[in-house]
Amino acid sequence: MSETREHYYIPKLKQQLVDRRIDRREFLRYSTLLGMSSAAAYAFAGKVTGQSFTRPAKAAMPKGGTYKYGLRVLDVTNPHTYSWYEEQITRQTCEYLTRTGADNVTVPSLCEKWEVSDDLRTWTLNLRQDVKWHNGRKFTADDVVWNLQHVLDPKTGSSVLGLMKGYIMDDAGENLWDASAIEKVDDHTVKLNLRAAQVAVPEHLFHYPLLMIDPEDGGVFKPGANGTGPFDFVDYAVGEMALIKARSDYWGEGPYLDTVQYVDLGDDPSAALGAIASQQVHGLYGIDVTQVDAMKAFPHVELYEVTTANTAVARFQMTQAPFDDARVRKALRLAVDSDRVLELVFQGRGLAGEHHHVCPIHPEYAEMPTMTRDPAAAKALLAEAGHPDGIDVEIACNNNDPWQVNAVQAMVEQWKEADIRVKINVMPGAAYWEIWTEAPFGMTGWAHRPLGLMVLGLAYRTGVPWNESAYSNADFDALLTKAEGILDVDERREVMAELQKIMQEDGPIVQPIWRKFFTVHSKKLQGYKPHPTQYIFFNELALEA
Repeated sequence: MSETREHYYIPKLKQQLVDRRIDRREFLRYSTLLGMSSAAAYAFAGKVTGQSFTRPAKAAMPKGGTYKYGLRVLDVTNPHTYSWYEEQITRQTCEYLTRTGADNVTVPSLCEKWEVSDDLRTWTLNLRQDVKWHNGRKFTADDVVWNLQHVLDPKTGSSVLGLMKGYIMDDAGENLWDASAIEKVDDHTVKLNLRAAQVAVPEHLFHYPLLMIDPEDGGVFKPGANGTGPFDFVDYAVGEMALIKARSDYWGEGPYLDTVQYVDLGDDPSAALGAIASQQVHGLYGIDVTQVDAMKAFPHVELYEVTTANTAVARFQMTQAPFDDARVRKALRLAVDSDRVLELVFQGRGLAGEHHHVCPIHPEYAEMPTMTRDPAAAKALLAEAGHPDGIDVEIACNNNDPWQVNAVQAMVEQWKEADIRVKINVMPGAAYWEIWTEAPFGMTGWAHRPLGLMVLGLAYRTGVPWNESAYSNADFDALLTKAEGILDVDERREVMAELQKIMQEDGPIVQPIWRKFFTVHSKKLQGYKPHPTQYIFFNELALEA
């Protein structure tokens, strides 16, 4: 596609917005993904809706100070294999090619812009030319090519492979589908030549393990590691603390803070409450819903909440009995009242799950009839599967997020009525994440993603690293690849409806809840907006004196 011609589908997106077939957010997401500048997209959306989306000039930010942030400090050694989205340390030193903001719109970051062919199979990434690594070396296409090849190497074990397998890898998922799949055009241009159409490449480039790591560091991150970001990684101790220090030569906005100190408060929610009360920390990564009212009482902090596609799924390994029978899997879904679980666990704050891992806030979500609780039907399915007296199983869950344990307890009580007897094995978070892809039955938290397609590709496509349920369904895989290449919103939703139905009838999960995200920060903190994926970028934030 030439620089002077917009993608052929953008005029159709404009007309869909005018006709109210899509909303403003969908228009912004897909028009910018197809190469329209965010400024132009916001301007057109404002003109159509009669609302102004012009972003006001940012006020001068105060400089200096240390922000103390309550966060679990985990092992950050291997960024490309991160499997926990709570990590907020590495992305202050290393950066992404793109960035999906708090409004769920993806914009350039280390990429200055991108272009996409009409058939969605050729994506040209134009890199910024003013970016340098901290050691003074220029950030170039060679760095991008190395990082992409590293995350797509099956030996690395990165979940990025799950996102990209369907369109950039061969059938076995072991090699790139073509030698020119990742092509260096020149020092500041990389071209992705895909085997199948893919609408969400820019959003995939912001998948949290896809940080741009200095190839000379070999994919390893530690204090003193090289990066392109606004902070140096100075010190850390797993389970205790971490420290980052601002740089004066950052290419982008800020930083305004001098340092950020991360304080690990452990797994006990009361420790977070005490740390805020005593002002041991200025802010927290997140809080439990049971702490919302208590946090509101503190005059020195601001409470934030945001609707998300964050969830947890009770997933079965379909290779393990009795979960190898689709009737058993569906029986566990039919025995759960999602609305009641939501009320018990989150006081109704959030959305009830529908057991297909596509959220109503996802743009491609297809509205379907509610899967209502029916213990009698669940019993009948179990009997058909050879379990007339029910089943006895054990579910593993971790205690890092108390709400997940509460949700499991609520489901266990509901399962009893269908003769599904479930023993709960509550494990420390670190221990659970060592076995999360191996446990026959487990409760696993999943981060918000801006597209339902991303979640389905990461978690349920055959053979991908994060397919913890070992789910394999050829029809599902084919439909998912088809949906990933569809631009028309109505046509895409038709395919998504098929995918969601497969998950409800055959899939490997019980999913009762979509959660809201709650957190608190000092009222002196400036520039903060809650992100649905709970990301924070400290270079954009400042402290009042």
